[in-house]
Amino acid sequence: MKIKLKVKRTDPEKGTTGYSKYEIEAPESTTLLDALIQVREYEDGSLALRCSCRSAICGSCSMRVDGRARLACRAKIIALTRGDESHELSVEAMGNMPVIKDLVNDMELFWSKMRSVDPYLRPVGPEPESEYRVPNESMIDLTHTMNCIMCGACVSDCTVLEVDKSFTAPAALAKAYRFAGDPRDGHTHDRLVKLSEAGGIWDCTRCNMCVEVCPKGVAPM
Repeated sequence: MKIKLKVKRTDPEKGTTGYSKYEIEAPESTTLLDALIQVREYEDGSLALRCSCRSAICGSCSMRVDGRARLACRAKIIALTRGDESHELSVEAMGNMPVIKDLVNDMELFWSKMRSVDPYLRPVGPEPESEYRVPNESMIDLTHTMNCIMCGACVSDCTVLEVDKSFTAPAALAKAYRFAGDPRDGHTHDRLVKLSEAGGIWDCTRCNMCVEVCPKGVAPM
C-alpha cells in the first residue's frame, strides 16, 4: 500500500522547525514504526527517532500521530488511515516535553515527576527473614498500574500539564498509587498527604486523555 507521512522536523541547535513529507510503498501489515524506519534507512538518514523492542514492551517509540500520542510499533498504518491511501499521517514528537530532535523527546520532565513520588517500597519494622507474602486480593487493584512501560504517552497528552508544569502528571500518579496501595509499604499516609498538596491529585481535571492514550490499560486516573 501507499503510505504518506508528514513528519515534524525540529533541530533546537539550529533553532529550526518544519515539516518533511515522505511517500513510500509497504505491505498492509506495516506499522508506523516500520514506515519510519524505512524512511530513515532508504529515504532520509537524518530523520531522528527513538525505538528499541518493536513489541510494545520498552515504551521508547511513543510519538504523536494525527495529534494523539501512540506507540509507533503498535500503530498499524492501515488502521490509522482506515485504508485510505490518500490520507497523509501527521507525525511529531510527544507534547509537554522538550524536543531533542525530530521525533525524540527529552524525557527529564517525565522522570523528574516519577522520582517525586518515591517510586519504591518504604516498609517499616524489622527486615523480614523471608519473602513477604501478600494475599492476591490485596494486590488485585494494583496490577494494572504495574503494566506501565514508562512510554510517556499520558504525559504527552495531559491537558493539565499543558498549562501547569507543576502538576505531578498521570504516570507518576499511577506509580504513586501502586505503592500507596501496597500493604507492604509503611508510609501510605505520608504519600497521600503529599499527593493532596498543590500540583497533586486534586489538580487533575478528569479529562481522561491519559486513560485513552495509554497503550497498556494502566488508566492512570
